[in-house]
Amino acid sequence: MYTVKSIRKLKGIFYQVVIDTDEKIKVSEDLLVRFRLLKGSELTAEKLAEVKEQASYDYGLQEALNYISYQLRTEKETRTYLQKKEVPLEDRHKIVARLKELGVINDQTYAKSYVRTQIRLSDKGPSSLRQQLIKKGVKEAFISEAMELYTPELQAEIAGRTAAKGLKKIRGKSYRETIQKLRLNLIKKGFNSDVVQQAIDQLDYEIDETKEWEILQKEGQKLLQKDHTKDLAKRKMKIKQKLYQKGFPTDLIQQFIDKEELDEK
Repeated sequence: MYTVKSIRKLKGIFYQVVIDTDEKIKVSEDLLVRFRLLKGSELTAEKLAEVKEQASYDYGLQEALNYISYQLRTEKETRTYLQKKEVPLEDRHKIVARLKELGVINDQTYAKSYVRTQIRLSDKGPSSLRQQLIKKGVKEAFISEAMELYTPELQAEIAGRTAAKGLKKIRGKSYRETIQKLRLNLIKKGFNSDVVQQAIDQLDYEIDETKEWEILQKEGQKLLQKDHTKDLAKRKMKIKQKLYQKGFPTDLIQQFIDKEELDEK
């Protein structure tokens, strides 16, 4: 037989029960009443095992409910959280089943809510949202259903807005490099090539030859200052390559080379 040595109230709905072997068990208030746990109460080995088993389940369930209370969670996220809290596997199965029964875990509902929220608050494309849902353990059927909410019209609107916003942040780049940066940014955010091209085409942005020439000269001057040790031919070749990589047209690059009259200084 085992004897309850002491009972102490903990934060929330839990109590700490200490038995005469000095083992500490964290139990819920419901469990305290159900097993009539009082100081001095005696427990058989079987009854103590039952208390401990139920205590583990109650603790895990409460932890899961707290975790879910802040925001919607997927089944996978909840299982991972319970594992980190060292809730036994068998209890994790029971807890998740109970939460699904209560309707507080529903991956189908979660997927739709996630997509709606991301459409409203983020600049991510469909591919990015799909990958995030896969990571969260949502089934493909639920993902496909939820992604129907992200219509082509919404994709075009968000991609266009993102491209316009990105354009304002790019300074001192050639027209071609600017477009390339915008394109790569949209692809990284999860938009497909057709939507990306549509967003680029809708930008109020055309090549300005005067501005292009000014930017090229600034970039070219920076390159001129870097290395005076190479011979003339190698310096010319290196500058041409660097400027071409930065998106400047070959005719403007040659114009700059001719204008600077590079010598062997």
